[in-house]
Amino acid sequence: MQLAQEYQDVVGMFRYAVETDRRFYLANNVDVRVLSEGPRPILEVELNDAWVWDMYRKSRFVPKVRVLSFKDLNVEELPKVDI
Repeated sequence: MQLAQEYQDVVGMFRYAVETDRRFYLANNVDVRVLSEGPRPILEVELNDAWVWDMYRKSRFVPKVRVLSFKDLNVEELPKVDI
């Protein structure tokens, strides 16, 4: 419950939601590149100014993240909330 509450508190600070096969991130900058073509292309995702959904991390705020994946990747631009 504490992690879900923290998510609700910080989601408005970010522009993108990124879901990989292993983690969920919130980030303000996302760059996706295809490193190899073929039936299972390798994707490289760089996130800047990110928050990681992981209850075992001491600090969930991360300045830079690099993810390599050949599985599904979902990047969504979050709606702007007027404060």
